[in-house]
Amino acid sequence: MSIVLDASAVLTMLLGEKGARKVEGALAGSRMSVVNMAEVASHFHKLGMPDEQVDQMLRPLPIELVPADAALAREAARLRRHTVEGGLSLGDRFCLALAKRDVLPAWTADRQWKDIAEAADVKVVVIR
Repeated sequence: MSIVLDASAVLTMLLGEKGARKVEGALAGSRMSVVNMAEVASHFHKLGMPDEQVDQMLRPLPIELVPADAALAREAARLRRHTVEGGLSLGDRFCLALAKRDVLPAWTADRQWKDIAEAADVKVVVIR
């Protein structure tokens, strides 16, 4: 199954929260913007986890990391008008932009994404 993962979905899985098994079952064939992976890594660095441990945890994940190129950045910027009311971050918009570009569903733990899915022209799957 090809999907685009938001940082919140990967964090849910890594932290063993509700929805973790759903994400685990979809990892093969998934992709994620490097911006969103930076959000995941930042979460653990903020908690004080050593660099090597963060790398050892994230590197083996079978997620295709997609570079943040100029076209993806422009789409993420355009999505701001649809996402500002929902409080979505720049990282959230990169996830949505990648899903839109690749015509894939975006998986997230953030329920407010459902409110902007149609305007953003992206299928959103809330994992919990």
